[in-house]
Amino acid sequence: MDPTLFAADPAAWTRETVAAFLAQSPTNQLGGALDEPAWGQSLVGFAAGDDPLWSRYKDAVGPFHYTPAELFNLHFPDRPARPEELTVVAYVLAQREATKADNRQEDFHPSERWVRARFAGEDCNATLRQHLVDRLATQGVDALAPQLSPHWRKEKSDRYWLASRWSERHAAHAAGLGTFGLCDGLITPLGKAVRVGSVIARAAIPSTPRPYRHYREYCLYYRQGTCLACVRRCPVGALSPAGHDKPTCWDHAGGTCAQYSREHFKLDGYGCGLCQTKVPCESGIPGARSRAATGAP
Repeated sequence: MDPTLFAADPAAWTRETVAAFLAQSPTNQLGGALDEPAWGQSLVGFAAGDDPLWSRYKDAVGPFHYTPAELFNLHFPDRPARPEELTVVAYVLAQREATKADNRQEDFHPSERWVRARFAGEDCNATLRQHLVDRLATQGVDALAPQLSPHWRKEKSDRYWLASRWSERHAAHAAGLGTFGLCDGLITPLGKAVRVGSVIARAAIPSTPRPYRHYREYCLYYRQGTCLACVRRCPVGALSPAGHDKPTCWDHAGGTCAQYSREHFKLDGYGCGLCQTKVPCESGIPGARSRAATGAP
């Protein structure tokens, strides 16, 4: 990669860094007998550290949710930054077609590919977060990956049962990459069957425009009062027009499906993902074409 590219076009440099990692890193694997990558396409977006959304997240998620400056300055106490000096880099990693196709066939438990993407694939995502931090350091840029920070943890939320001190999906929403569906998944131009990552950097990178006016805009149910395909896909009734019942969802994904994974795949993992596959928003922003492609009702 041209070492002068970051100074000339930091957004292009960052996108190229993410794409090159996914193409070249041996960690981008599902593992086991599945000798294939975990992730295919990616999207990268940017949000300003002083974007008003970060303060609004404290109201929406909880007062424990960090702003970029709060977390950055905990990590770099000897050289703190002002909010306007920071940029949040967010990226989306799309599940590959083979993984989505396998999970479309399931109606209660996840497929093996899906569980491997959730664990071996997320290990790759963690490595990508750190790789991006390290590559930024070569450009003289202080950065941290919130998900890898010792200050990150889950919190009890009066409104949402469980939340976290930094939400990767909310970071991606701020960076123009998607809006939330009825099941709380992030619907992106690559669909909802994705994993997300983010990094906070002391760098001036132009923000990605947010092509939406509402945080639920891409969801057909909230936009048109139609669809509910994810509700029909949920095997345990954790989804309804009222929203996402997180305890019921977790009991299935982290309990029933974890046991199934151990018994059938010999994997110490869990997951479900049925609401992310065989739905109109599986592989794109929903519309007639995405319905036909996934076989969704």
